[in-house]
Amino acid sequence: MHGVTLQMMIEHLEQRYGWDGLAERITIRCFTHDPSVTSSLKFLRKTSWARAKVESLYRHSVSHPRKTPRE
Repeated sequence: MHGVTLQMMIEHLEQRYGWDGLAERITIRCFTHDPSVTSSLKFLRKTSWARAKVESLYRHSVSHPRKTPRE
């Protein structure tokens, strides 16, 4: 994950899964209640366990690209 920022990860995951999909995969308030990149960054920078879950999901999504784009 060299050179990949937390913001880049969140934007990638939101684009791939949408906020609802992210909230299903990682149940944290910044994804379930009025989600935004800014609020997510603020929370994840303070909360290491949640950041670890986001990083894990990011690594999984990059290593398993979708064959068809999300609609």
